[in-house]
Amino acid sequence: MYLYPLNMNNYSIASRRRRTKTERLSAIRRIIARGVVDSQETLITLLHKEGFAATQATLSRDLKRLGIGKAPLPNGGYTYIPAPEETSLATDQVFIQDFMRGFLSLEFSGTFGLIRTLPGHANSVAAALDHLKVSEVLGTIAGDDTILVVPRNGVSPKRLMKAMKVRIPSFREGEQ
Repeated sequence: MYLYPLNMNNYSIASRRRRTKTERLSAIRRIIARGVVDSQETLITLLHKEGFAATQATLSRDLKRLGIGKAPLPNGGYTYIPAPEETSLATDQVFIQDFMRGFLSLEFSGTFGLIRTLPGHANSVAAALDHLKVSEVLGTIAGDDTILVVPRNGVSPKRLMKAMKVRIPSFREGEQ
């Protein structure tokens, strides 16, 4: 016979069953990706809210196993950051969204490309394109609503368009 604690408010169904290590590691990744987690104590509290029991020693081993590190915050202190390979996957999606959010069209003059964006979006669209590391792009120069795209030597407009479609799946040639 199983006796439930008297205070059922703090006792979730999820915490009644044993959670696996894989589930705990997944929860750690998810929590850290969501926002600023400044200490192991904070992370333990957030894990407990999701039904996971973890000691500081277990958490230290988990963080090391996941390759999670700490990075300084702009106004002091530190936060946990995902492993580099996880960061690149997550940020690629964010950069693609940033690009598509402001992108209007792409035209060419010779080999130079000119991207038109919504007003005030050129910097974020150019930064997204730069961070996505389209190998055919040497660099970008952004104004308020236009971006000059400088291709590498020997890269044709057609090749640049194809490369952008590979890195930005939602990019459509018809939008040029």
